[in-house]
Order: sequence, then C-alpha cells, then structure tokens
Amino acid sequence: MNKLSKILVINGPNLNFLGKREKDFYGSITLKEIENKLKKIAKNKKININFFQSNSEGKLIDIIQDATDRSSGIIINAGGYSHTSVAIMDALKVYNNPIIEVHMSNIYAREEFRNYSYISSVVDGSICGLGYLSYEIALDALIKLINLEK
Repeated sequence: MNKLSKILVINGPNLNFLGKREKDFYGSITLKEIENKLKKIAKNKKININFFQSNSEGKLIDIIQDATDRSSGIIINAGGYSHTSVAIMDALKVYNNPIIEVHMSNIYAREEFRNYSYISSVVDGSICGLGYLSYEIALDALIKLINLEK
C-alpha cells in the first residue's frame, strides 16, 4: 500500500484507560474495542489503518512528525493535551494532509477549561460528544476528505 491509503489514529493520555475511567463520560468501551471496530471498517474499505497511543506529549509529537511522509490522514484524540499543548498543535500544523480531531465526550458540556482545544484551530474538523461513534464518523469523513473511497 502506498502512503495515500494509510490512516493513522492517535490517542493521547489516559485513553488507554477507556472502559475503566469516568464511564459517565466515556462509557464502558475500551480503546482496543474501538480500534477493532475501526479496523473492521477500514478492512471493508481496503484501507490500511494504524493506531498509536501514548501518555507522553513528546511521543505524540514524534508520531505526528513521522506521519508526515507515511500517511494520508490522521484522526487524533489528544485527550487532556487538546486543552494545553501548543507543541502538539505546532506539530499538526506541519502535517499537510487532512486531520480530524475526536473527543468521545462533549467538551463544551464539561469543565470550562475543556471548552477550548488548541488542536481544533489546526484540524479540518472536530467531532465530539458521540462516544465511540465519534471515531467511526471521523474515519468516514477522513476517507471522504482524502478520496480513498472508490
């Protein structure tokens, strides 16, 4: 597969604890279950999809920089870094392909500090508040944005 058929899904801090933490906001689905759902959708559409999760800001920046020459689109849930990381925002600015930001919870209905996302200012679109469906909707939108669907 060439670069134009690869999608990268990036998840930030604490998303490895999905299914265990704050079930009122995130439900009981695990990150692995979300990945499996996305893999099935991508396989049906003959698209290569890769996943990366880290609790480290530097590792997230490294994977974004590495994706520049290796993928055609990014779905990112930067978790708490969405509201604090100018460095992740700057890394995403350099990425020249479509990016969709995802949040499982409605960040605008939560604590005031969560109402602003640095990431939102540099992505093609943001989806929030729809639980794991946010990822599925983002994948569908990203496929259309990069014209992978035949």
